[in-house]
Amino acid sequence: MKVNNFDMLNMSKTFSSTGYKSVTSNLTSAAEVSTDKYRKSFDSYLLDAVSKMNDQQIEVDALSERAIVDPESVDIHDITTAMAKAQMSLSLAKTVVDRVVTGWNEITTTR
Repeated sequence: MKVNNFDMLNMSKTFSSTGYKSVTSNLTSAAEVSTDKYRKSFDSYLLDAVSKMNDQQIEVDALSERAIVDPESVDIHDITTAMAKAQMSLSLAKTVVDRVVTGWNEITTTR
């Protein structure tokens, strides 16, 4: 949270006139307002990541198909770069899933 001089002046006036309790409640409500518009749930992050990974796989397929149909329209380096990105995102997703499953298994066995 970025605080400029104007906010500091308002906080000092609030502190001197109403006391410490209202200053902390004002700061808390301001922080809640600023983070609520950026807050996303875990499932939306997960779905966004899977969607981006899927889009990368589809892009590789489309570039490969275009290279077969019209080889002059696609540079082979673009295909190689797209394949490397797709492979990296797929291996990252696999690693995340493996770690989540391992963590879940550890949690359930400690109970």
